[in-house]
Amino acid sequence: MTTRTTTPIEALRERVGTELAERLDAHLERIGWDADRIARHQRERLRALLAHAIEHSPFHTRRLGDIDPARVELPDLPIMTKAEMMAGFDDLVTDPRIRLTDVERHLADSTDEPSLLLGEYVCLASGGSSGLRGVFVHAVGEYLEFGCSVMRRACARARAMGVDQLHAALVAASSPIHSTGFAAATVRGGPLVFHPAPATLPIQEIVARLNEMQPLVIMSYPSTLARLAHEQEAGRLHISPFALTSTSEPLTPEDRATIRAAFGAPLIDQFASTEGLAGTSDPDSEVINFASDMCIVELVDEHRVLVTNLHNFTQPLIRYELTDRFVLAPPSPDHGHLRARVEGRADDVFRYGDVEVHPHVIRSALVRTPAAREYAVRQTRQGVDVSVVAQGDCGSLGADLEQALRLAGLPDPRVNVRLLDSIPPHPATGKVRRFTPL
Repeated sequence: MTTRTTTPIEALRERVGTELAERLDAHLERIGWDADRIARHQRERLRALLAHAIEHSPFHTRRLGDIDPARVELPDLPIMTKAEMMAGFDDLVTDPRIRLTDVERHLADSTDEPSLLLGEYVCLASGGSSGLRGVFVHAVGEYLEFGCSVMRRACARARAMGVDQLHAALVAASSPIHSTGFAAATVRGGPLVFHPAPATLPIQEIVARLNEMQPLVIMSYPSTLARLAHEQEAGRLHISPFALTSTSEPLTPEDRATIRAAFGAPLIDQFASTEGLAGTSDPDSEVINFASDMCIVELVDEHRVLVTNLHNFTQPLIRYELTDRFVLAPPSPDHGHLRARVEGRADDVFRYGDVEVHPHVIRSALVRTPAAREYAVRQTRQGVDVSVVAQGDCGSLGADLEQALRLAGLPDPRVNVRLLDSIPPHPATGKVRRFTPL
């Protein structure tokens, strides 16, 4: 009798499922923590993080070596940027065996099937389609802590319905070097099972997979959910999910309305950054409930958000600058976690010399054009190039956009509108970036 050998990917999936099950109950309890309990937890974790970083990270030893972790206040510490992180990567990580060249080689070798660096570490990349690329390394347990913070509210809702194992269609990145791609490839057991339908596939194939799968929960990018909503309305897609979750892109009001109308199911907005900050909204709400037990968030001003990751001791991010725009929301009577609206990315603002044009200026003109179903806007020297998927005549869209830019302070704006059958997504992630500055 022959004994079947477990493959590396099967072993990884088994490990992920087992550890998720071991960690989830503690996370379900944390959902209801009040502000005092969260503050105590943050102080304990911050002290441990600072002590570990000072001892094991040369990057942080130079920056923080003179401080007392038990007494320091977070605002007294220096700010980190992505550029500084990448420039000092080898000194930043706390395991001296990890080197950026090896991480990049590992990522290049892991585009199709996930694996662990040194048998211990999950390696992820983000930001490749715009701006400075970021590389992030987590021990497996640290990554699964993050995964629990992302999915714990969904699992809590499932348990309230009597469902112990939540099955969800994940229509997102195809490559496991991206966080959603890694999750789709490895989360196949325990309290959560992902059924992948990569967003990089042609829309017809995604529709075919979902029709066969008949998922009760779908997680995807807002741009992809909006495309699926049009397929549902056209009768080519015929599924009845009881909930949908949008992730990884800003959820615009027009996409929200389109998705909600097509599926008739609650829409949950999710925020999950590769840096480790996660949160989800209540059904059909614009306000995100962030996992304050996992990250300390400082809302410095309308342009800057600082994050201190309390669970990743491998690559310590302490007062790390995000480019997302958050607006503080009133606290909840049910818990003490940070609540905020996410209004896109600060680097989505188009700057023409001294003139700043917020995406809302351009979006408002597009919303007033009912035929414009989907769009992507790229800044030019004197205005914008706009790609539009239209159902009908876009009429005066170009003139409307020029007028909107003029009212925003841009003299003599130039607008070019192109009508397309579809907006090409990023080839690796399947995301569509709505606004691309120069």
